[in-house]
Amino acid sequence: MRFLPLRSPPRRGSYILVLALLFFALVGCRTTPPRHVPSAEAGQFTLRNNSYSMLNDLLDQQKRVGLLLLIKREESDVRKLVRRIAAASSDGASMLKRFAKEDPTLSLDDTWLPPGEAQTREAISKSTRERLLHESGADFELALLLTQIQAVNYAAHLAQVAGEADTDASRAQAMVKMRREFQGLYLELFRLIQSRSAPPAN
Repeated sequence: MRFLPLRSPPRRGSYILVLALLFFALVGCRTTPPRHVPSAEAGQFTLRNNSYSMLNDLLDQQKRVGLLLLIKREESDVRKLVRRIAAASSDGASMLKRFAKEDPTLSLDDTWLPPGEAQTREAISKSTRERLLHESGADFELALLLTQIQAVNYAAHLAQVAGEADTDASRAQAMVKMRREFQGLYLELFRLIQSRSAPPAN
């Protein structure tokens, strides 16, 4: 899909809506209590399901980050990379939902967090939303890249933990591939941030 540049400034309400979606992509997680698994492997099931659930929640939000392209005018390299992150997140979320459909013991709803962690993420969300709402131009691009590098790094590590906790070999291997993909995106973001932060050549 090709996004055409806006000919008039977007309304403030549009900024708030889309930036709220970006925030939830970075730090939004539901706090559903973990389901009880009546067996000696309860701890393993809890770790596996919690990791998959948080990864699914993150990917579901990250796949919408491309909506920012509707109201902001990033440089082409930033735009392309953000779209690739959104596409990778969409593919990953679809795969996790297929896993859960094939295995009834694999829950994607166990996104519980301790109260202190939940409130901390809420505070981070507010400051992130305010910053992105008021930034523009090169400052906005850098702020967006910084939020994305945090998100893909988190996704890579969640995939690692989920795969290591999963006894299903095919799913574990899929998590290895996902981890490597998001690690690759992390490196690309890192280099792009470096290029934005480097002092101009004399």
